[in-house]
Amino acid sequence: MTMTLAQLLAPMSVEQFFAEYHDKQPLHLKGDPAKFASVLSWRQINRLLDMTHAWTSQSLMLVLDGKPVPAEQYCTLAPGRDTNAQLMQPVTDRVREWIAKGASMVMNDVDSLTPGLASVSNAIEGAGLGKAQANVYISWQSHKAFHAHYDTHDVWAVQVEGEKTWNIWEGRAEWPISHPVFRSQTQEHHEQAKGKLRARVLLKAGDLLYLPRGWYHDALAEAPSSVHVAYGAHAVNGMDLMTILGERVLYDTAFRQPLPRQDGTAAARFALTQRAGQLGQRLAELCKDPKVMEVLERFVADYRYQRGGNDLLAWRGMAPPQTEEAAGAGEAGAFRVVAGGAKPVRRGADWVLKTPSGALALSPGEAEAAQWVLGRPDVTEAELSKAHPGADAAGLISKLRDAALLVAT
Repeated sequence: MTMTLAQLLAPMSVEQFFAEYHDKQPLHLKGDPAKFASVLSWRQINRLLDMTHAWTSQSLMLVLDGKPVPAEQYCTLAPGRDTNAQLMQPVTDRVREWIAKGASMVMNDVDSLTPGLASVSNAIEGAGLGKAQANVYISWQSHKAFHAHYDTHDVWAVQVEGEKTWNIWEGRAEWPISHPVFRSQTQEHHEQAKGKLRARVLLKAGDLLYLPRGWYHDALAEAPSSVHVAYGAHAVNGMDLMTILGERVLYDTAFRQPLPRQDGTAAARFALTQRAGQLGQRLAELCKDPKVMEVLERFVADYRYQRGGNDLLAWRGMAPPQTEEAAGAGEAGAFRVVAGGAKPVRRGADWVLKTPSGALALSPGEAEAAQWVLGRPDVTEAELSKAHPGADAAGLISKLRDAALLVAT
C-alpha cells in the first residue's frame, strides 16, 4: 500500500503547499470519506488492541478531560516481552471502564503497525519532510483530551472516523524542540501565548489538517466518536548539524587543545575570547568542507524511519500465491462503509439506492441486506452471509464497491 505527498494533499498541488503553507500557516483540506478509509478503521483498532502484550502504559494512554489517567488505574504489572522486567500493561476490563466514563485513548508510535498507517508516514518522509511518527487519538463527544498547546514537530492530522472541531490560535512558538526548556512551560504560559482564535475547523472523515511546528491548537470531538491519526514530522534542524560537526572536530587538533587558563585577569579573558573566535572561524570553514557537506546531505536525504520491506519467502526465492480477490479485499477482507447516510428507498414495486454515480437498482432481498451493510462502519463477506444467508454476499459487496459506497481496508 503506497501513498505520495501529491495524493495526501489532493486536490491541492504539492507546489502550492510548499509555496503557501509549509512552515508558514495551517492548512485544512476537505476530502471524501473514502480518501483515508484504508489508513485505519474501528476493526483495525480493535485488532491492534487485542495484541495485549504489545502495549504498555507508555504506548497506550488514557486521558479524561485534560488529565492523564494514572497508569495504576488501568494497568497491572506484567513481564515484558523482551526482558524479565515488570512493565505496566493495560487491562482490558479497566480500560473498558474508563472508556465508558468518556476517557480518550492515545495509541503511540503506531506508524509501522499496519500498511495503511505506514502509507501516510511514507508519503511524508518520501517528500523529504523528516521522520514521521504517528499517534492515534480516539475521543468521545464533549470530552476534551488536551488543553491548548503546541507540538515540537509539524502535525499532519488525518481524520479517519467521526468528526472533531479544532481551535487554531494565532500564537506560534518559534521552532520549539523536544527539550526541557520547552517541555517545562506551564499551561498558564500556553494560555497567554496562544493569542486570539484564528479559526475553528471541523474535521470530518477524509479531511486533512496541517499545522506547522509550534502552532497553538486544541480539539474537541463533535460526533459521538472521533478517530484521527496525528503524524508528527520531525525535520532536520541546525542542532543536527552541530552533532555532525561535533563528530568532525574530534579529528581537528585545534579543538582537542586545552583552552587558556583563567586567573581572573583581563589578559586571560582576552586569550579565551580570542581562542573561542578562532574555533568559531574553524567551524565556519568546516561548514564549507565538501566532506562535511557530503555527510550532511546524506543525513538529510536519509532522515526517515526504516519500516517494512520484509518478505521472507521472496528472500528464499519463493512467492506465496495470492488470488485477485485476496489482493483487492485488503487486510482481513474487510470493507469500509463510506456511504454517508445512504439507504435504499422504495419506488413503487422497485428498490433503488442513491449513489455518487447515480441510482442503483436492487432486489427486495438486496435492499434489506444493503440497508444492514450501510448501517455498519465496516463489513466482511462472511459477516454479510451470516446476517443475510439468502443474499448473494459477494455480488452485493461488488455492487456497493462499484458504486463507491465500500472501499477495501
